[in-house]
Amino acid sequence: MCYFYHAAESGIAERSQELKNKDVGIAKLEKAIEEKSQNIASLQAEIASLQAKGSIAAEEQAGKANARAVELEKQIEKLQTDIEAQSSQRTALEARANDAEKKVEELTAKLSSIQKESDERKRKIKKTERALKVAEEELMRLQLEASAKAKQLTEVHGAWLPPWLVAQYAHYMEVVSGHWSQHGKPAMQNFLQKASEKSAQAKKWAEPHIETAKAKWVPVKEKLVVLKKNAEPYIQKVSTRSVELYETSRDAVAPHVVKAKEFAHPYYQEAKKFSKPYIDQVAEITKPHVEKVRTALKPYTKRVVHAYGSFLESATTYHRQAQATILDYLHQHEITRSLATKELVWFPASALLALPVFFIYRLLIDTFCTKKPKRSRGGNGNHGHKRHKRRHTDK
Repeated sequence: MCYFYHAAESGIAERSQELKNKDVGIAKLEKAIEEKSQNIASLQAEIASLQAKGSIAAEEQAGKANARAVELEKQIEKLQTDIEAQSSQRTALEARANDAEKKVEELTAKLSSIQKESDERKRKIKKTERALKVAEEELMRLQLEASAKAKQLTEVHGAWLPPWLVAQYAHYMEVVSGHWSQHGKPAMQNFLQKASEKSAQAKKWAEPHIETAKAKWVPVKEKLVVLKKNAEPYIQKVSTRSVELYETSRDAVAPHVVKAKEFAHPYYQEAKKFSKPYIDQVAEITKPHVEKVRTALKPYTKRVVHAYGSFLESATTYHRQAQATILDYLHQHEITRSLATKELVWFPASALLALPVFFIYRLLIDTFCTKKPKRSRGGNGNHGHKRHKRRHTDK
C-alpha cells in the first residue's frame, strides 16, 4: 500500500513539473506576442507618417507594411488561440490530477481504517480464544484433581468411613455431575459456539471491505498511468509546434521589419519633428480626461473580474458535489453499481446543474416574451367580426 501511495505521489509530482514547464512555454509565447505587438505598433506609426507625407512610393511601402501587419496580427491571433488551448488543457489536467489525488487519499484513509478495524477484531478474537483455552485447561485440571482426590479418599478412607457419610458423598457427587451436565456443560458449549460464530462473522465482514479497497485502488492507479501516457505526447507535440511556429514567424518577419525600418527612418524622423508639438499638445489636453475615465472604470472592472472568478469557483464546487452524490447513489444498488464511473457521472451532474437554469430561462421567456396573436388571412367575415369586437369595446 505504501508503494502504491509513493508511486501516486511521484506521478502527481511529475505532472505538476510538466505543468510548470508548460507555464514557462506559455510565458515565452506571451512575450513573443508582446514583441510582435510592439513591432506592429511601430509599423502602423510608420504607415501613418508615410501617409501624411503623401508620396506614391511611401504609399506603396505603407500598403506592403499594412499587409505585413495584418499577417502578423493573424499570426498573433493564432498564437493566442494556441495559448488559450494550452491553458484550458492545463486547467483540465490540474483538475484531473487533483481529483485523482483526492481519490488516492480517500482510498488510503479507508484502507487504513479497514485494516485497523480488522486488526482490532483479530486481536479480540485471539484474546477470546486464548481465554477460552485457558478456561478449558483450568477446568480439565480441576476435574482431574477432583477425580484424583475422590479416588484417593475412597481408597484411603473407604474402609473406616461410616456408611451414611459414604452415601452423602456419593449423593453430592451425583448432584454436582448432574448440575454440570445440565447447566455448566451446555453453557460452556454455547459460549464456545458463539465465540466461533463471532470470529467467523468478523472475518467475513473484513474480507469484502479489504477486497473492495484493493479493487478500487488498482483502477485508480491504472487511470493515473493512462492519463500520464495520454497527456505526455500531446503536451510535447503542442510545445514543439508552438516553438516551431514562433521561430518560423520570427525568421520570416525579421528581414521585412529591418527593411521597413531602413526605408521609413528618414520619413519617420521628418514626420516626428513636424508632428511632435501637436502630439504633445493633444496629450496634455487629453491626459486629465483619460485619468478620470480610468479611475471611474477601475472599481467596475475589479467587480466584474471578482464576480466571474467566484462564479467559476461555485460552479466547480457544485458540480463536484453533484458528481459525488450521484456516484454514491449508484454505488448503493447492485444493478447500477457497474454504471458508477467518472465519465458517466459527469453528464447527469452537468444536466442536474443546467436544468434549473434552463427552466428559469423558459419561464422568463414565457412570462415576458408572450407572442401576439396572428391575424387570420380570411376575407369579409373576419373583418366583420373585428368590427363587432370594436363596437363591443366601445360600449
